Amino acid sequence: MNVVAEHSQNGKEVTVSVAGRFDYRIYDSFKASFQEIDETQKTVNVDLSQTDYMDSSALGMLLMMREHVGRAVKICLVNPSPDVMRVLAIANFDKLFSIRS
Repeated sequence: MNVVAEHSQNGKEVTVSVAGRFDYRIYDSFKASFQEIDETQKTVNVDLSQTDYMDSSALGMLLMMREHVGRAVKICLVNPSPDVMRVLAIANFDKLFSIRS
């Protein structure tokens, strides 16, 4: 499976890991990964360390996640590869999301 969501022990953090291609083919599993996230979780980490490709549909899915969880929840994009970081930078996602290496 390309998308895995894990909740922290304290319940305040969720990590959503995306492996392989982050594109329209994983829409359903990516959407399912954050449907139950609400304001009780303070941080959502989207682990991109295993993501080797990202397209515009992936950017749309990240925006959809941001809209769903609301502004009270911090979304952090973690460990993007140089190629994925280039896509995020071109789309100015560093202005919308926290990005950590």
